[in-house]
This record gives sequence, structure tokens and C-alpha cells, in this order.
Amino acid sequence: MVILGIVLAAAAVAVGIGVIAGNSSSASIEIFGKHVPGVQTDGQVFAAGVLVAFVFLIGMALAFLTMGRALRARREIRDLRDQHRESLSTLEMEKQQLQRELARARNTTGGPATTANDIPVAGGQRSNRDPVSSFFDRTE
Repeated sequence: MVILGIVLAAAAVAVGIGVIAGNSSSASIEIFGKHVPGVQTDGQVFAAGVLVAFVFLIGMALAFLTMGRALRARREIRDLRDQHRESLSTLEMEKQQLQRELARARNTTGGPATTANDIPVAGGQRSNRDPVSSFFDRTE
């Protein structure tokens, strides 16, 4: 879209330069040596100039709006990337804090380290058996 806007603006500038360079009479328009039919009065020449200026403005507006949208998108991506980095560093700090607390808790109890597969058994002891096999090994 930026390129389209620049092309429209450049075309309007080229037409304006062509009219200025090739025009000798006040009530006709010649662009690059070619006469524009239907333009016979000063009002029509003015209207053609307004039309060329309008095309130029549309082209420039299209280019600037597209660039502004791209800049906003880049800024948003950069902000999201910064937020992601901050959340990762926060989570890493929380993980380290929890690891320290776990190490302190294990040191204060003096017991052996437990794993996720440890199963509590009656009497406060833990069994290191597989939970699925212990379920099927029960006899009733």
C-alpha cells in the first residue's frame, strides 16, 4: 500500500510538471506533448489541477497511513516481546525462590528427598511403588 501511495503521488507530480512545462496557452492542457481533449476554459484547467492535487493527496495519505499502521504494529510487537521477557524473568525468580524454600524445608526435616511417585501410606510412611501397580496389587 505504501508503494501504491507513492506511485499515485509521483504520477500526480509528473502530470503537474508535464502541464507546467508543456503548456503555453491559458485555456488548454498539454501533457508531455499530447493535448488533453475537453479542456477549453480556465475553469476546466483549474478543475484539472484540483483533480491532480487530489490524487497527490490521496497517494500521500495512503502512504503515511500505511506506514503509521506498520509502525504501530512493530511497536506493539516490541512491547509484547518486552512483557514476555519480563514475565519469563519473574517466573525464573519465583522458581529459584521456590527451589531455595524446598531445599530449606528438606534440610530442616532432615528426611530423604521425596519424588513425585512417592505414595503416602498409613502411619505417615511413604511407599516408592508405582501408583498403578499398587492399585492392582491390593487384595480385598
